[in-house]
Amino acid sequence: MDNWEDAFRTAFRGGFSGVLRWPQLDDLWTTIKKNNREGWYIYAIGTPPPVETSSAEDFDHFLNEVDSLLRTEHAEEFCGVVYVDSVSDPSFVKIFDPNNLGVSCGYSDNPPLPGWIISRLQPVDLQAQGPLPGNRRRWWQRLFSR
Repeated sequence: MDNWEDAFRTAFRGGFSGVLRWPQLDDLWTTIKKNNREGWYIYAIGTPPPVETSSAEDFDHFLNEVDSLLRTEHAEEFCGVVYVDSVSDPSFVKIFDPNNLGVSCGYSDNPPLPGWIISRLQPVDLQAQGPLPGNRRRWWQRLFSR
């Protein structure tokens, strides 16, 4: 295994803080956009991991679209589906699919994988349990077919 693969897997298993409230999610997106929108990998679990970072335009587009998806499909008073390695200096964000939460909030020997990851580290294939569901695959394909 290459060093970048080890680094990604170590970061993936590292400590994360839950973004519990919608205003906290707004603050996270603002912090990420303010610090630098370039140099991020966008990875949809169940698709091949990206080998190049996204453009600032694609990154902004993804953040706007995933934010809209989360607020529409996770119609709760709380967020609770986004986890970040550092609120003040984020470099790794796990975004769980509201339609595949399983026991992400509790303990499990097989916790669900996030739906999407944005990371400063190049992702490795996390071996999704099955193919990307049709609705998510279409959403993902449509996202960058502008």
